[in-house]
Amino acid sequence: MTDHVDVRPATQSDCHDLAEIHALAWYGAYQGLLQGVELQRLVARRTADWWQGALHRGVNITVLEVLGKPAGYATFGTSRLSALPEGGEIYELYIRPDHQGLGFGRQLFLAVRKDLAARQPHNGLAVQVLSENQPARNFYRALGGKLAASSSYRSGDTTHDLSIYAWPGDTR
Repeated sequence: MTDHVDVRPATQSDCHDLAEIHALAWYGAYQGLLQGVELQRLVARRTADWWQGALHRGVNITVLEVLGKPAGYATFGTSRLSALPEGGEIYELYIRPDHQGLGFGRQLFLAVRKDLAARQPHNGLAVQVLSENQPARNFYRALGGKLAASSSYRSGDTTHDLSIYAWPGDTR
């Protein structure tokens, strides 16, 4: 199957697929964790136009393509977590629910990790995860991430805890 998988930078022609992957993955990951109306609002704002704007602004977006069709994406760049020494951060990494559990998330993570290492050698990387999202926490731990810090996220009237995983040092 890996012969039919490609990991590449996103293009403008991916924007409709990115919006679809985002919606499917967010509903799959956060239904029951985020308030229904809030989740709908967060998903609804990520239209194809939003993704086109993100690409235009220079957001790093990598697409995982299976059999010629986008099945996942990751956004990444300089860490927003000033309290941690890691210089890179994966902001989002999502795989279509019907492609999860097949190793595609790992493949996408490793490609982005390599890209970050080339841009920021020896700086490491971090990722923030809703602490309630046990599958995501298990995923990042299985990839060698160590719980490095915690934070919080406000959604509607609810505050959610965030777990921050890190891969220090050289990420090559």
